[in-house]
Amino acid sequence: MPQDVRFDLPFATPVSAHLEYAQARHLRWVWDKGLVRSNAGFEEYRSWDLPQAAARTYPHASADDMVVLMNWFSLAFLFDDQFDSGRPDRADRIAEVARELIVTPLRPAGITPRVVCPITVAWAEVWAHLSDGMSLTWRTRFAASWGRFLVAHTEEVDLASRGLAGTLDLQEYAAFRRRTVGIHHSIDAGERSRGFEVPAEAEAHPLMERMRDLAADTIGFMNDIHSFEREKRRGDGHNLIAVLHRERRCSWQEAADEAFRMTSDRLAEYLELESQVPKMCDELGLNEEERDRVRMGVEAIQHWINGNYEWALTSGRYAADKETPASQAELAGKGSLDDLLAV
Repeated sequence: MPQDVRFDLPFATPVSAHLEYAQARHLRWVWDKGLVRSNAGFEEYRSWDLPQAAARTYPHASADDMVVLMNWFSLAFLFDDQFDSGRPDRADRIAEVARELIVTPLRPAGITPRVVCPITVAWAEVWAHLSDGMSLTWRTRFAASWGRFLVAHTEEVDLASRGLAGTLDLQEYAAFRRRTVGIHHSIDAGERSRGFEVPAEAEAHPLMERMRDLAADTIGFMNDIHSFEREKRRGDGHNLIAVLHRERRCSWQEAADEAFRMTSDRLAEYLELESQVPKMCDELGLNEEERDRVRMGVEAIQHWINGNYEWALTSGRYAADKETPASQAELAGKGSLDDLLAV
């Protein structure tokens, strides 16, 4: 099955020593904040094992920062599931909530959200911690990446609400997936998790920009492969395998094989560019301290590629053979067991 598909990644991902400490506090926070509102919803959320994903993608975070990062993870994943295909009218509410999530990093930290629901209230709290100690340059970069991701999410929901979820061609979908996967701001958060910032001139260099894009493609395509069974169950056409199956009029297995090849090609190009980073540092005339920050920035990308991959292989979120209230809801076109968009 697609969740079992494995890739040959040339770097390993450390796992945070704070996983157990942070997980207990995170699960209590999710319940207390109303981000799950039923026992079934809580058990489904626990099966996703998002704390493991955070512990692998941000392995150098402090114990308390790991709690914050886990809390942030929950918001993106839970919000992603709020669209119900049987209720296209929810697209307007999702857009309203998304706008609030977008503007939160543009306001002074601690301001009460103007659009109130569990996700917006929780995000205002998380952002106050996540942005603490970071420069205006970093906060602006994060806000831009975060905003592009949420705008793409609302576009995806809008397409689905109008019955157009399976209409993008391969080139359109690849460009769209780069935004919906949400990797750019996730890599940005790697700097916050370790208390550094990539030098601005390096971050703006075409080599680093291309590396981040290729990382987003690689992770997005891997995710499409590993989540295919779940998305097929939900009738979600926003998946690389589904796009290839439709556009090439090939079998599901042939589409999965082509998706694997495309993912491997993106990864190979990323690795080739990664080998050119020392040359880029020479070109920019970076000193040793600045080069060290670039090195940690590259490691933040590696942590996301491999950490997300290792988590996806075992996460209950993508299990093909689930027989739970969540899987029954998905078959019925319901995105989530709990409504998080109401007050």
